[in-house]
Amino acid sequence: MATTAALALAGHVLPAGTWLPGVRRTLFPGLAGTGEPGHVALTFDDGPDPNSTPHFLDHLDRLSVRATFFVLGEAVVRHPALTRDIARRGHELAVHGWTHGRPWLPAPGRDLRDVGRAVAALAHLTGVAPRWYRPPYGILTGGRWLAARRCGLRPVLWTAWGRDWTETATAASVLATVRGQLRGGGTVLLHDSDRTAAPGCWRATLDMLPDLVTHCRAAGLTVGPLADHGIPGVAHPMPAGP
Repeated sequence: MATTAALALAGHVLPAGTWLPGVRRTLFPGLAGTGEPGHVALTFDDGPDPNSTPHFLDHLDRLSVRATFFVLGEAVVRHPALTRDIARRGHELAVHGWTHGRPWLPAPGRDLRDVGRAVAALAHLTGVAPRWYRPPYGILTGGRWLAARRCGLRPVLWTAWGRDWTETATAASVLATVRGQLRGGGTVLLHDSDRTAAPGCWRATLDMLPDLVTHCRAAGLTVGPLADHGIPGVAHPMPAGP
């Protein structure tokens, strides 16, 4: 029994080692979100949030940029009109889980149920089956990986983030952090909600967006969603069916 428990724990924990940037960039570039060198994938986690997400949608419209929003299923069903508006404006919706919980112990049944519920909610509201999965905190346990696989999702983490969830985040600090890590073909992790972060921290991210897009375009890089990122082995999105 002890051996079985140890193996189960190892299967739960070891895949989560991909949280380490060096590990995923070197060994799993697809998981890191490495795509075509002339493109940058812009992604946002933790929405939809009626207090903040509409501001991001308006900003992105003004910048003529489309992005990928990794959303929480419980927020999707609570704010269906906002979820549809994200899709209506041409952005891509992806799965961030049902809630933003931490996976302390192996629970593959729970993982499959939660990811499956989020997939079903998005497909029902938008008519398009999501393709991407980013687990909360970027912790891709064995159970979460298996749930994504069974639900037809491809896990994608990030190559650059802004540390925009902190109380001390400013537009300048978020931009500097992203620029220090960003290269062509990279995937940027930001947040359009403070639901699981310091209150109001999303404003720093919102304020830095124009400068980030300007920086990328000056470097000859196109900014867009993961759908346009050219990650190998990924097909175009398919309708969810009737």
